[in-house]
Amino acid sequence: MSRLPLYERVESVLAGDIADGSLPPKTQLPSEDGLVERFKVSRTTVRKAIQNLVERGLVEVRRGKGTFVTQPKITQELTELTGFVEDMRALGRTPTARLLDKRIVAADETVAHHLALAPGTLVVRLWRVRLADGVAMSFDETYLPRDLGERVAENDLETEPVFALLEDKYDTPLVEAEYKLEAAAANPVAAEALHVPAGSPILLIERTSYTSGNRPVDYERLHYRGDLIRFVTRLARRPKTSP
Repeated sequence: MSRLPLYERVESVLAGDIADGSLPPKTQLPSEDGLVERFKVSRTTVRKAIQNLVERGLVEVRRGKGTFVTQPKITQELTELTGFVEDMRALGRTPTARLLDKRIVAADETVAHHLALAPGTLVVRLWRVRLADGVAMSFDETYLPRDLGERVAENDLETEPVFALLEDKYDTPLVEAEYKLEAAAANPVAAEALHVPAGSPILLIERTSYTSGNRPVDYERLHYRGDLIRFVTRLARRPKTSP
């Protein structure tokens, strides 16, 4: 007979049902009464098991609605400069995009700084929602120097990745990029694009990509849904120097 506490046994069975697909993402778990009847345990035991599943990120409790299996997070490595389409295809997901807006705007101080331009210089701004398997994952703000951006904007940006256009069509190789990643709250524009409440947790990436000669050609603010994706990287320790 198992020596595990009863709540861990209930947790283990439910976690197994989630792992093998018996309880797929977005499925509602049986009611508390239903779980008590199924496992022949107390309400306290069921509640402890559910709480552990919540802490593991396997289920979420929606007040007034019940407990639901969560959508598993996509794990994306930050080890090299890649675009959304490349990242999702590498993970076996189907990437798509929805273009929300494209226009010429005056660069504010932040955009101008990242593109090495004078504030007020006209640039091309693209707003897109990026989806994986039909689920909105990120809201992307992309800023390009006007001459290059106008050419990029002539293409079908719902099917052609900007990175691929820059490198394959406009002879602008991307050599490296600077990333800044922080936790943030979704502003109203990003929240509407991602179909989440304003203020929802997001992961905000600022990425400036450079071409040959250390020239910045692409500045982006990428608003990723914090409940659907996580980023990982691997770091090497710097060798110690002799005194």
